[in-house]
Amino acid sequence: MKEKMFCYQCQETAGNTGCTIAGVCGKKPEVAAMQDLLVYVTKGLSSITTKMRADCLPVSQAVNHQISRNLFTTITNANFDRDFIRLMVEDTLEMKENLLGQLGSTDGLPEAAFWNGPKEDFESKAAEVGVLSTKDEDIRSLRELITYGLKGLSAYSKHANALLHDNEAVDAFLQNALSKTLDDSLSVDDLVALALETGKYGVDGMALLDKANTDAYGHPEMTEVEIGVRQNPGILVSGHDLRDLEMLLEQTQGTGVDVYTHSEMLPAHYYPSFKKYPHFAGNYGNAWWKQREEFEKFNGPILMTTNCIVPPAESYKDRLWTTGTTGYPGCRHIDSAYGEIKDFSALIEQAKTCPAPEEIETGTIVGGFAHEQVFALADQIVEAVKSGAIRKFVVMAGCDGRQRSRDYYTEFAKKLPEDAVILTAGCAKYKYNKLNLGDIQGIPRVLDAGQCNDSYSLALIALKLKDVFGLDDINDLPIVYNIAWYEQKAVIVLLSLLYLGIKNIHLGPTLPAFLSPNVAKVLIENFGLSGIRTVDQDLKLFFGDEA
Repeated sequence: MKEKMFCYQCQETAGNTGCTIAGVCGKKPEVAAMQDLLVYVTKGLSSITTKMRADCLPVSQAVNHQISRNLFTTITNANFDRDFIRLMVEDTLEMKENLLGQLGSTDGLPEAAFWNGPKEDFESKAAEVGVLSTKDEDIRSLRELITYGLKGLSAYSKHANALLHDNEAVDAFLQNALSKTLDDSLSVDDLVALALETGKYGVDGMALLDKANTDAYGHPEMTEVEIGVRQNPGILVSGHDLRDLEMLLEQTQGTGVDVYTHSEMLPAHYYPSFKKYPHFAGNYGNAWWKQREEFEKFNGPILMTTNCIVPPAESYKDRLWTTGTTGYPGCRHIDSAYGEIKDFSALIEQAKTCPAPEEIETGTIVGGFAHEQVFALADQIVEAVKSGAIRKFVVMAGCDGRQRSRDYYTEFAKKLPEDAVILTAGCAKYKYNKLNLGDIQGIPRVLDAGQCNDSYSLALIALKLKDVFGLDDINDLPIVYNIAWYEQKAVIVLLSLLYLGIKNIHLGPTLPAFLSPNVAKVLIENFGLSGIRTVDQDLKLFFGDEA
């Protein structure tokens, strides 16, 4: 059967080789084509901005933001709307033409900088510039590793930008690195070095977002979050964007409508600023992949601020709203420029007509263990380690997903020795954050730092412990890494950890399909990267026969 598309950017790609007929995520070939074209023209735009900087010409924030938004739009499960993406291609082509006119010389620019075909050529051009247009398997693998890392970095930049925080150095690197994925003169070694440099800027990008979030909302603190429901109508907020949540909470005050978080929005409850809203009711449901069942039962409107969207059932599609870089055909979209207030009035009016959410569980879960909260517990934690009460920390950050093989992480958490503490961030936590794992001398055995970008907190915690214990090498800490991945934000987190020198990371439930055998060999031999095995085998590896 002739391939209709090719995409292997996420962990669930078909057969762990690539989606060729339609995306496992629900992405159709025509959407995949527009995403490929959007990435291509964004690489062309980035080559222009890189040359502008080399020529000492200014690059505006609007251009930087367009590039970040373009990449974020192509992240797994973010946008399924072909027409939405096509308009972004058109906007990018117009921006390219305007910037080309500012250059004194266009020598050395790639074909992608100049291509400006008509709309009727979009499909045919997309077929020429997709992933498989790079014929050498290892070069292709490294180009995609870098591109997917940059997609993750763009997501973190976009969230910071929404809070009016920018980092010109991060934007300049992102665009320079993106343009280099078009450079046929770069060798495998050059691209490996660029991948690690991408990790360096991944750390900087996560630091930018951490500062943006904490400047706006305070430092996360240990918090008990309700997972039951109230009797009022509700709005469910999914995705990752805290600014969208803040605007919605402001506009729902006094309306009789409660607001709930879903999946990666759970950590919003940990920030002090959000605790002032009495109608901020709690968290509803679990990780993204269960949304078709849970959104049905929620009864009220759902606001998708970012990925992950699962193609909705018709029964609640009219209640699914998108904003920012997200989109789904037939769902209503709300948007505004950074710094402007989004108008959620139509969504709120719909909520008032809906029944209250159906209760699917009761109780509370505890989180809020980002870097400042853990630093406040540092003496207690250090004493527990020195006394032997805590033998090891296990970093289990990352993403959750649909595959049954991910039950490994639930079983792993259940079987951990009772003197082990889990450090987590991202939606991977939903595999074990509702288990009763207890505490060690008052320290919960699951320390949730927050969203996937809050893996930055886990890195800061590791560096702090390294200093406290007077170690020369971060890998000498009693910390092991057993990380689950799904989409491209996990790729930038992985590259950031590698840049920080962390070795022997276990990545599952499968290694990425986009890693060629030779590229995987480089990561295995130089960084000790490996996949997972059985729970018992991995516990024995991490803890010895006492596991």
